[in-house]
Amino acid sequence: MQEIPMNTASLYFGKSARLDAWLLHFLSENNLEYTIDPDKNASQEQMRFMLSLEENQVYLPCSDLLVPHLLSSKLDSDLTRRYHEKWVALVKLVRRYVPDKYTRKKIILLCRHKYRQIQASPIVIPSRMMKRFLTIFMTQSGIEDPFRGIRRRYNRQAQEAIESPELDRLLNVCPERYMSCKRLQDLRFDLDLMELERLIHLSTMSGIWTEAYYQAACDKITPTDLSAPESTRCLEETFGPCPGQPRKILYIPDRAGGLMFDILIIRSLLRQGHKVTLAVKEGFNFVSPSFWDWEHDPVLAKHISDAFFLQNSSVSKNELLSVQRQHPFLIISDGSREDLNLYRTSITFARAWKEADLIMATGHPQFRRLINTSQKFSRDVLCWWRDKSGRFQIRLKKRPKSIITFSEKDLGDKAFEIIEEMREARNSGQTVMFYSAIIGSLPGQVDLAIKVVDTYVRYLRKRLANTYIINPAEHFEEGMDADDLMYMWEKVQRSGLLNVWRFQTVADIERSFELMGMRVPPIWAGKDSTFSTGCTKEMQIALDVQRKHRELQIIGPAPEKFFRRSEYGVGKFSDAILEQ
Repeated sequence: MQEIPMNTASLYFGKSARLDAWLLHFLSENNLEYTIDPDKNASQEQMRFMLSLEENQVYLPCSDLLVPHLLSSKLDSDLTRRYHEKWVALVKLVRRYVPDKYTRKKIILLCRHKYRQIQASPIVIPSRMMKRFLTIFMTQSGIEDPFRGIRRRYNRQAQEAIESPELDRLLNVCPERYMSCKRLQDLRFDLDLMELERLIHLSTMSGIWTEAYYQAACDKITPTDLSAPESTRCLEETFGPCPGQPRKILYIPDRAGGLMFDILIIRSLLRQGHKVTLAVKEGFNFVSPSFWDWEHDPVLAKHISDAFFLQNSSVSKNELLSVQRQHPFLIISDGSREDLNLYRTSITFARAWKEADLIMATGHPQFRRLINTSQKFSRDVLCWWRDKSGRFQIRLKKRPKSIITFSEKDLGDKAFEIIEEMREARNSGQTVMFYSAIIGSLPGQVDLAIKVVDTYVRYLRKRLANTYIINPAEHFEEGMDADDLMYMWEKVQRSGLLNVWRFQTVADIERSFELMGMRVPPIWAGKDSTFSTGCTKEMQIALDVQRKHRELQIIGPAPEKFFRRSEYGVGKFSDAILEQ
């Protein structure tokens, strides 16, 4: 198929009907299409938390090498090999852990039907095929996690190695070049990076926790194995521009055993003043660490006892930031049971990614999805792994310069500026009014909605003497999404400085169109602020504020008319669905 681009970043809807059809077929066959299964797949708005996506650009959760094989539907030798590896892993799993012969045969035969179907039309990502196999295995056998004991053993052996004199010597030997230094601050930064570098190298040496005796693997390690010019350069580029500046880091581990070294890396980062969110799997995915491992692994539980486990898979921005302020070490689930697939990650994971300054990821699966792809991401990504020859590799993938980010401090500062203006207005004897209105709740109507709001607020300002009216549409900046705006406005709304909170009515909208010399379009007929999930959230805030500040006047539709709607969409200006 000649129209198929050769890398993930070159895929767009709207270039040709043929390519559009193939992309939709690909997404639906891999069960990744949001409109088909919105409960399991991330929306485009949620994907933009993690990805740098242009208009109509399509993201595929696989490496550039795999794209032409999958979209051409040709079962070539490379794709055959990858499928076969997954099939062999499934058969070994079933034969080893399913004791009942009848059930064992049923699972293998059922998976073989799926396997042959995929071979006949090879458009399914190999890791997605493995996910289907594992789901069949778990549901038919009743076995929740057959690798729990293996991960526990790997973690125990890795911890024994960490506590051994051999690794203690390797980690703490002091290079001669640091025996004399001119500035303590420079030395402190260099030593922090040296510790990180050694731990990062160790976290990829799987022989430490998989070989029969860790001493055999440790005896082969020399100090030169724990450092390389490339890793030194990457760490200096990542942490050097602003040494000592605290950062929020989302950390994605690879496998049990290595997780114990990941925890040491996290401890080093915490000591340096950073805040770290560790994202593990929701459930069984072979040796990948899962969210509930600590309940069954005393060694792991001991070393993460001070971490906060955030179990809610769909936290709001406010809730996440609140937890991060209180807990520098946070553990979340990425929401999936497969190799990193941003379509299947949870809302909490997507928001943790968006709020991070840096993504740190280890292991070959992360290399394939984050580095070995032309797709660009919304945050800097530092990834390290071992290649097929066993050589250590590390890459820093910078986010595009076009990505605009608003930190918690940035949004707080913007809220503070507006609050100061409100305070000045109150002190000068003005009435302070906030106007809540539909902005993006009607698809494709954002620009017109802003005109409607601006027109009506100008009208109010002419009619209402000595009144300071806050129009949210006047404070929007490029790059802000609904999460950023709701977070900023909630600070303003809870300041206690509002006299009047006015919610847009049908009459307001009709008057706006009249002032613009337009008839009300059909999509706007009968609409008011109750049709906005953002306004619904604001009505909840308004009622809460009114309980604390009884003098606040709330004007507009009755509150009960708002609460037929659920939470506003993730990163959206548009509505979530009406509750049934």
